[in-house]
Amino acid sequence: MIEAKRGKKMTRTIWGVDSASAVTNQLLQCVLTNYGHPKYWGRYLKTVPNAADGLTISEISLLHQNGIKIMPIYSDFMEATGYSRGQIVARNAIFHASRLRFPKNVVLFANVEHFFKVDEAWIRGWVDAIFPSGYRPGFYHNPVKGNFSHAYCIASSNHERVMQQAILWSSEPEPGATKEREAPAFNPSKPPCEANVWGWQYGRDAANCPIDTNLITQPLYNLLY
Repeated sequence: MIEAKRGKKMTRTIWGVDSASAVTNQLLQCVLTNYGHPKYWGRYLKTVPNAADGLTISEISLLHQNGIKIMPIYSDFMEATGYSRGQIVARNAIFHASRLRFPKNVVLFANVEHFFKVDEAWIRGWVDAIFPSGYRPGFYHNPVKGNFSHAYCIASSNHERVMQQAILWSSEPEPGATKEREAPAFNPSKPPCEANVWGWQYGRDAANCPIDTNLITQPLYNLLY
């Protein structure tokens, strides 16, 4: 674990990776050899052609056998607008998490890319559909590029549940992928309103393995599988 200074406080952070590619023994060994031992691995709940390999039960077993938790991501959507659409996407994510035997009280991250159309209604819809399922609502997002931060702050001000329940995983800034022992201090960009920014993808497209590198806080780590 890495301890990072934030003012007078110390933020305890945990290093890990994510990948669009399925985790095989070969990929795992690549990461262990070149970067370190991830404590968690972000993986996609469903295959999206030409974008992401869907997680499998055997992959879950491989990760767990190596002491690695799973951070689930749902990405089978191309825009994030409308309350009912947010609910539909959330229900699909819940279905796949249940199919893969994820226990409740695990956070499910909606993969909201910076080039997506996004509005506050969709964010409320995702949160409202995830909340009663027993899972926790999360958003992978870019707080600098695109409209997510603006939409999130409106949703949060309109709906207290968003502020209380939503967990954010920021993709900015991007100093670059590193080995575990060379990870930067935890300093993710945030929306300009109160938000639970508990994750930071600080490095994308690592040179030696097809992964991204991340830091998360202990509360988020506790909500992984």
